[in-house]
Amino acid sequence: MAVPNALLVIIRHAPHSSNWLREGLDAALVAAAFGQPVHLLFMGQGIMALLKEQGSGAPGQKATLPTIDMLEMYDIEQLWVSEGELKSMQLSTGSLVEGVTLIADQEIPGLMQQHATILNF
Repeated sequence: MAVPNALLVIIRHAPHSSNWLREGLDAALVAAAFGQPVHLLFMGQGIMALLKEQGSGAPGQKATLPTIDMLEMYDIEQLWVSEGELKSMQLSTGSLVEGVTLIADQEIPGLMQQHATILNF
């Protein structure tokens, strides 16, 4: 499922609620630019970063969807979404960008154990 030396970045914050999402994506991009395998897990409000139809933030805030679309260029191809949290938010996979993999909540601890480093945003 995961590469043993890969970095797992967990995104838990909504696109426009704080800088946490942007900082998490930036950390993932920097690590990938230096050749580190990177995987992303979106949980809670962080799932909103993957919505195809995103509203814009406050004036001066950059949209996150272009960054999400750019992840594949950096070889960040594994985007997991908590299945239980997606359901609790009453969202479907059809409302999310392409390339998202659902992961059952009970599988998340095992996923974390497969990664040497985990960053939580």
